[in-house]
Amino acid sequence: MTEMNARPTIMVTNDDGIDAPGLRALVSVLVSTNRYDVRVCAPDSEKSAVSHCITWRHAVSAKQVEMDGATAFAISGTPADCASLGLSKALFPSLPDLVLSGINMGSNCGYHIVYSGTVAGAREAFLCGVPSISMSYDWVGGVSSTNDYSLAAEACLPIISAILAEIVNQTYPARCFLNIDLPTDIRNHKGYKLTTQGKSIYRMGWRQVTSGTQGRKMLSTMTMDMDSPASPEPDSLALSEGNMLFKREVIGAQLDETETDALAVKEGYISVTPLNGLSNAEAECHTFFKHLLPGVLEQSWSAL
Repeated sequence: MTEMNARPTIMVTNDDGIDAPGLRALVSVLVSTNRYDVRVCAPDSEKSAVSHCITWRHAVSAKQVEMDGATAFAISGTPADCASLGLSKALFPSLPDLVLSGINMGSNCGYHIVYSGTVAGAREAFLCGVPSISMSYDWVGGVSSTNDYSLAAEACLPIISAILAEIVNQTYPARCFLNIDLPTDIRNHKGYKLTTQGKSIYRMGWRQVTSGTQGRKMLSTMTMDMDSPASPEPDSLALSEGNMLFKREVIGAQLDETETDALAVKEGYISVTPLNGLSNAEAECHTFFKHLLPGVLEQSWSAL
């Protein structure tokens, strides 16, 4: 906030694309409060599971799009590109007070945080020194509806407001960002629960196919859509002599049953997980290599 009593500025990004219902619902709820200046800088198409990929060798395009109550741009890059560009002052004249990434279709708990473009959008803002939150809704096909995104956004308003108050008071911690996951039955959620990142993960396999349209469509929830075929894809590589074509498929799931993010969401809580940009291993790994390293060179020389 650059002026006394000015409204806080929030920038929204995501990985499902600028037309995704989760982003549109979040922006609509933020605008409806009449408390915030809302900006949007999001991918022009779906970029799910691209992690923290960035565009390096060529330019990205930015096209202004209509979005009621917000200043919005569709970007030809990744979620991390969108966050970085939106915070660079090349697209908008000033920094926002807070960056929100989401609301994603599907939870981002456990090891899925590594793959998530939604989390990467918030992480990139964190690396740029701007407070940020990634937000994901545990979408379940046949149970969830697009209205649940609006309920999820409304459920996040109290924590967004509280964080902005801490930012204004200069008491918000600069060494973390938040990852929020909302339960499927968001209408009857049990409240916020502080959690840690767990080890839940969907196990993926590969299957050889003869066409890019063979098999079922992989959703951004990292599950398979059993009701529709895969989206058409170019088969130019498959048509070339000597090339084979493979597609990912879900072969199982591993749920961390300890008191972590995925379990909290499964139990109906809104999981709130502080994260940072580090990827330190657990203590026992450091202990192992502390004992291993001193003798490595000695053993290698003695083997010659």
